[in-house]
Amino acid sequence: MSTGTTTHAHPARERALRLRELLADGVLVLPNAWDAGSAAVIASAGAPAIATTSGGVSWSLGRGDGHRLARGEAVEAARRIVAAVDVPVTVDAEGGYGPLPADVAATVTALVGAGAVGVNLEDSTAVGGPLHPVAEQAGRLRAARAAAVAAGLPELVLNARTDVFLFGLGGLDDVLARAGAYAAAGADGLFVPGLLDLDLLAELCRRSPLPVNAMAVAGGLGVAELAAAGVRRVTVGTGLAQLAYTAARRAAAELLGPGTVRELDGALGFGELNGLYGG
Repeated sequence: MSTGTTTHAHPARERALRLRELLADGVLVLPNAWDAGSAAVIASAGAPAIATTSGGVSWSLGRGDGHRLARGEAVEAARRIVAAVDVPVTVDAEGGYGPLPADVAATVTALVGAGAVGVNLEDSTAVGGPLHPVAEQAGRLRAARAAAVAAGLPELVLNARTDVFLFGLGGLDDVLARAGAYAAAGADGLFVPGLLDLDLLAELCRRSPLPVNAMAVAGGLGVAELAAAGVRRVTVGTGLAQLAYTAARRAAAELLGPGTVRELDGALGFGELNGLYGG
């Protein structure tokens, strides 16, 4: 498709437009990556785009999740992931690495510079809350959009996460109030982790002014059920990272215990993994 690119357009514009096309075309499933290797593997499985998980990125850098990364660390991790794949990358930027609109703007500017074409921004100030007041968070989202425009990528996909349900800080009406304010501030989507009630989720999808992103969790609803409720974007958070680290621990425990190697059966081959990287 023609992108209408000019000499002044950001080089990532084509990927940003592709991400927008994917989001407009049914349900976009984004298995979350946490480093360059996981991103390359997920892309090789057929993912048309990559979303990152801040928790997984934090763990890979030796940190716990929950606003513990510095902006520079998060941006460099994003840069490595973008470089490892040929598909659009949207980055979980937690709360923007600072409370002020200027902090959020600096984060978005840096992530656009790293090649990201989407950003996920949450409204919690810390794990468990409290949340930024609605007007304050709307201001932070406006700053994110303005920063993307100033960086030459107005097409950046801005996904606004609200932790109302995740931390038990309100109900559907609170989420809808935030959805309206976030939409007016320039958000492209609404992510509501922790909302596991299918009826409530379906009502949110019907009433939200923004397309809804939901998280698939172990033992929970699958993609088909979420899509039937009206969800347009499905992610898994730290789920794949947890599975990968679990597999590593199981294999290590087997080697250190009985000394057998059955847990290594079925692993991707060295050549297949090595072949995911050029050069």
